[in-house]
Amino acid sequence: MASEPKTLQEAILYFADAMNVRDYMIARRWPNGIVCPTCGSTKITVSEKHNRWQCGSHHAKRQFTLKTGTIFEESPVSLDKWLLAMWQVVNCKNGVSSYEIAKAIGVTQKTAWFMLHRLREVMQDASSEKLMGEVEADETFVGGKIENMHKKSRRHAIAKTPGMNWNKTIVLGLLQRDGEVRAAVSPSRTKHHIEAHLVKNVEVGSKLYTDELPVYGHLTAEYKREFVNHLESYVQGRVHTNGMENFWSLLKRGLKGTYVSVDPAHLQAYVDEQAFRFNSRKNAEGEKINDGERFSAALSRIVGKRLTWEVLTARQGTPRPEA
Repeated sequence: MASEPKTLQEAILYFADAMNVRDYMIARRWPNGIVCPTCGSTKITVSEKHNRWQCGSHHAKRQFTLKTGTIFEESPVSLDKWLLAMWQVVNCKNGVSSYEIAKAIGVTQKTAWFMLHRLREVMQDASSEKLMGEVEADETFVGGKIENMHKKSRRHAIAKTPGMNWNKTIVLGLLQRDGEVRAAVSPSRTKHHIEAHLVKNVEVGSKLYTDELPVYGHLTAEYKREFVNHLESYVQGRVHTNGMENFWSLLKRGLKGTYVSVDPAHLQAYVDEQAFRFNSRKNAEGEKINDGERFSAALSRIVGKRLTWEVLTARQGTPRPEA
């Protein structure tokens, strides 16, 4: 068997072989041996003719494949195409649009859009550990500019309405110094929502670095807050939010330059995608990882996550696939 891929060119050649795909996925899904995804039994027989396995216990859905119980389940798209799509979305710094994926692997744009959203399910934050030490907190607005809206349009009227956040969607962010980022779409940046996001993700007693937003001054005293006034300076010793600003720039570069039009109902998925790439730049030892290692880490998280077309389109009402 050829050595595992580390670049896109190597991945294309490697996953063109069905046996390579099978061995690569088995090693990450069942590192201790193949088990039945329904009952967990290890009494498995192989059906080479039908490229599937059968559980030795008698129950419903005895037969299963590599796709069973994963984000790929019931997809007519072959695994070699799925893996190439995953390789690109987890490794392209600014993301990759469904139009590019459709052209690259030979599927329709609608299919590629659905595939990318299923892959983003894998990229959701899976860690239960809270951030600690020095933590930057910031928020940003995502959406079109008011000056680009027609003055007689309904969107312009809504954007100008007090309390409507200029027709933009708010994203709250937290970043542990030299660590991970946590970001979430929020209905507002009031004390109620900011504090809930903080308590959920940051260890009590941590240092909290923010900007001059008054809301942070009214949060629970369990965090040691220090702030920098951006009207005066952006850095005061260790106190700054430049790390979060860096993440926001990466997020918006992808939203504006790659995806162009993102429905607010799906924004959290795109935030999760960028956060995954940001958090997987280094391994646990602080060393940079290559594309192959990042891809392997993503593939190990495919089990138990399922997103159907009905659920996906219900989030936005009328389906209108964006890039």
